[in-house]
Amino acid sequence: MPASQSSMSGAGEAGVRTVVWFRRDLRVEDNPALAAAARAAGEVVPAYVWAPEEDGPYYPGRVSRWWLSQSLKHLDASLRRLGASRLVTRRSADAVVALLDIVRSTGATQLFFNHLYDPLSLVRDHRVKELLTAEGITVRSFNSDLLYEPWEVLDDDGCPFTMFAPFWNRCLCIPDPAAPLLPPKKINSGDLSRCVSDELIFEDESERGSNALLARAWSPGWQNADKALTAFLNGPLIDYSVNRKKADSASTSLLSPYLHFGELSVRKVFHQVRMKQLMWSNDGNHAGEESCTLFLRSIGLREYSRYLTFNHPCSHEKPLLSHLRFFPWVVNEVYFKVWRQGRTGYPLVDAGMRELWATGWLHDRIRVVVSSFFVKVLQLPWRWGMKYFWDTLLDADLESDALGWQYISGSLPDGRELDRIDNPQFEGYKFDPHGEYVRRWLPELARLPTEWIHHPWDAPESVLQAAGVELGSNYPRPIVELDEANSKLQDALSEMWELEAASRAAMENGMEEGLGDSSDAPPIDFPQELQMEVDRQPVRPTQTPMMAGRRREDQMVPSMTSSFIRAETELTADFGNISEDSRPEVPSNMHLQPRLEREETVDGGTGNGVRMNGNHHQQNLQNNTRRVLGVAPSVSEASSSWTGREGGVVPVWSPPAASGHSDPYAADEADISSRNYLDRHPQSHTMMNWSQLSQSL
Repeated sequence: MPASQSSMSGAGEAGVRTVVWFRRDLRVEDNPALAAAARAAGEVVPAYVWAPEEDGPYYPGRVSRWWLSQSLKHLDASLRRLGASRLVTRRSADAVVALLDIVRSTGATQLFFNHLYDPLSLVRDHRVKELLTAEGITVRSFNSDLLYEPWEVLDDDGCPFTMFAPFWNRCLCIPDPAAPLLPPKKINSGDLSRCVSDELIFEDESERGSNALLARAWSPGWQNADKALTAFLNGPLIDYSVNRKKADSASTSLLSPYLHFGELSVRKVFHQVRMKQLMWSNDGNHAGEESCTLFLRSIGLREYSRYLTFNHPCSHEKPLLSHLRFFPWVVNEVYFKVWRQGRTGYPLVDAGMRELWATGWLHDRIRVVVSSFFVKVLQLPWRWGMKYFWDTLLDADLESDALGWQYISGSLPDGRELDRIDNPQFEGYKFDPHGEYVRRWLPELARLPTEWIHHPWDAPESVLQAAGVELGSNYPRPIVELDEANSKLQDALSEMWELEAASRAAMENGMEEGLGDSSDAPPIDFPQELQMEVDRQPVRPTQTPMMAGRRREDQMVPSMTSSFIRAETELTADFGNISEDSRPEVPSNMHLQPRLEREETVDGGTGNGVRMNGNHHQQNLQNNTRRVLGVAPSVSEASSSWTGREGGVVPVWSPPAASGHSDPYAADEADISSRNYLDRHPQSHTMMNWSQLSQSL
């Protein structure tokens, strides 16, 4: 457990100079580190260090970098109004070295910052405290991201919770968190004459056209976050319990990007929603009261994601239920490309992926639909989907995304059963009953009657002709039939349990050691197309660094004033034949290898490509947190045309020239695993033991 304070000395002495290290707390309101520095009756030096290489494969995506750049400008303006001379910015490959240089150049005697809870940040923060304390610098850290610190919420035995419901119930029994802090009245500016700032470049020329469209829909900055919260409290919140599942309307709060970047205080959200709840309860408005309960529960899920990451640092890489290490994931990059381009043939899934591609945003219900399809129908490794969400979402959040994908893949004790496939057709009529969401993002289906909008493959030919829909031409046929996917999923689960039972028997016979901890199984590598091209050259403090070079054509939105034509050479495939199951028999030597299906050749136009099995290498968590990972350049994506609809620019699928196809971790829904795996296989559902990892960290 990291100590909340390394040293308290010097906090109240006159004449002290304090560096306030901003990270994901880009606000002046309810910022404990800034407030403590302002109270210290000395000079304040606000600083931000941009060191994305330290995050390894989780280099921020384009839309996330755009938001960060706008938020930093807003923060700098706010600090200047309070009396600060400027926000000191540094570009570095090592945040700790940059901070040490800032402290020395300004003559600061204190460093204040707010906690983060992911494993990379925990290691970095510990290193900061060690190095600066050795230099005689007072280092203090505070909680600004959570209602309660992870070590404050424990069960009756003093152990961390492993399920969300009891965790949140315990949080609700604890006294409410402290009221949010007001912004400082004034900040005494420090002498920055010898402290240079680097110009931070977050976009290149090719990204500016796409980023310009984001400003039409979003306004980053902590003051804009406050306006967004007020608008939600006085508008959609009262009907949140009724409308929260409607994908075709603005029924959610849209606060998650503000919360991720720390522009909005979670304590402020909690207290203001509580006030609304009390007011509606006194008025007898039970619907409004229930809406507040459900929305606070979504805040609790965000809280739980940090709690889970703190107590299980490998949750973004490893399943928390050890038996899932044996699940034979389908390593098929063709399926992966089809999914992320929104051409699976299932309208609700495709509409969601087109929206994500064009806007960097997805309704929470649609996130569940597309991720469930990814994991259970296509049976692709869940970490691939989580990484793509990280690359493309405005509110990309490693802790929350890891929680959501672990839940969908059945990797949590209270997660959704992996053997239950959600039918996208039924989900469509549940979350988009009138088809307006699909029509907005799939204009090629806009003229289909609502009766057929979520399953066009069943529509009569006359209806398809009247709507201008030609399956396999301007809209693909389903890539996988659900009955076939369900059969393959059951086979995979049977194989998983056989492998798990054989491994357990081998361990009991003394043939293997430590199989109760799944951390020793290397995760499947990310596809080449998910590995960004990042400039790994050291950045000198005196230089203005060039932004790391990255190319991801399928997450760029074209400029409104110029056409955006993308060409690619795509592997030709008959998706109906790709689905042939090629899972190997259960190996007798118990060395599980992930299954790789890659189209290498095309056999006489049938699409039956050669499938090759390959091994994947993944570094352990300690290496991920200690060293910078190299990545390979990306490749171009599939061809598409572009159509404007309802004021936006949306991609329209066209076939390649050479081709001839209710949930607790989905923000708020309260349905925790009606058939828990623990009931059927109690001996195999052991939570991973992280004691050794914690010691190494």
